[in-house]
Amino acid sequence: MVQNVVLLGATGSIGSSTLDVLGRHPDRYRLYAVTANTSVEAMIGICTQYEPRFAVMADSDSASRLQTALHGVSDTTVYAGIEAMVTLCADPEVDSVMAAIVGFSGLRPALAAARAGKRLLLANKEALVAAGAVFMRAVRDGGAALLPIDSEHNAMFQCLPADPLARTNVQSVEKILLTASGGPFRGWSREQLTSVTPDQACAHPNWSMGRKISVDSATLMNKGLELAEACWLFDRSPEQIEVVVHPQSVIHSLIRYRDGSVLAQLGNPDMRTPIAYGLSWPDRIDAGVQSLDLVSVGQLDFEAPDTSAFPCLRLAQEAIKVPGGMCVLNAANEVAVSSFLEGGIRFTDIDRVIEVCLEAITADEPDSLDAVEVLNGRARDAASDVVGEMLARTDRRAAGR
Repeated sequence: MVQNVVLLGATGSIGSSTLDVLGRHPDRYRLYAVTANTSVEAMIGICTQYEPRFAVMADSDSASRLQTALHGVSDTTVYAGIEAMVTLCADPEVDSVMAAIVGFSGLRPALAAARAGKRLLLANKEALVAAGAVFMRAVRDGGAALLPIDSEHNAMFQCLPADPLARTNVQSVEKILLTASGGPFRGWSREQLTSVTPDQACAHPNWSMGRKISVDSATLMNKGLELAEACWLFDRSPEQIEVVVHPQSVIHSLIRYRDGSVLAQLGNPDMRTPIAYGLSWPDRIDAGVQSLDLVSVGQLDFEAPDTSAFPCLRLAQEAIKVPGGMCVLNAANEVAVSSFLEGGIRFTDIDRVIEVCLEAITADEPDSLDAVEVLNGRARDAASDVVGEMLARTDRRAAGR
């Protein structure tokens, strides 16, 4: 039977990889709906090639432009706004939802898919990082099958036994080893990092990713967010998960069992592998990925992360233990990274913004979507204030020269 798939975030790097995998298996999958922010030109190409039934843009202007462009060349119906995305994710005709919208804005559609009991392919970190308790409750209550798509969490999932609803059994697990590439600045000192540019931060040595995620990888915040994800996905405490830098990005994560066995998932750094596994689980399908040649790889290296030069990982490890801490950290990080990418604050200011917000904001653990959104808003406002103060100081120093 052909599965109907909703692709949230169709124009991003995960979206592009998902389209490639879907296109290889037209007998198994139909692209039912696609969503994007404001990338009209990219969506024109997707809609004319794949003919989804529906497309959703973030705003009415982009939706109107897309609908006009598709008139006479595609039967795709175009909608606008988050509510349309939420509705489509719960559509009874939908089998699977790929949640690949970057940032907090991807939370509500992913929650809708979980509550509707869909097969949910989760590539949006923030759903678990900012709203872990709320999100996992929705997965349980809705009977959804949650398949992690981050390469690390997908690797963990592949190394664990799972029931028909993709719920993993971790009773015999001693420790989860979460691998990190180390990013483009592995081995750099704190002083060297002060002059990093956005283009340098986005030039990842192994992976092709969006700019925000690339910066998170460069600061090691990505590992902090993934640590929180793993805690929720596999019901582990932070102490039961160890971050290990592995610059080759060949081993995507490992599971150490009580009997001394360590299971690892290996593969070339290509997101089509976890996407294909999420779509086809428990089967496996061709993902278009080149086979791993270990002789060519030559060696596999491992080292501990440097949390002195890259304190974002340490901040995440601490925030996980504080009620509402990860929601605050995630919001502050999004604001700080956005400013850095726009040429505002420095690379080394990102963790400073986060640390100030974590110290300033206290809260209970959010127990509803409304509570998550309120705390997220508080943290964003606080982070924007901190960024503004940093920029004002920079302007004053420049004026005094």
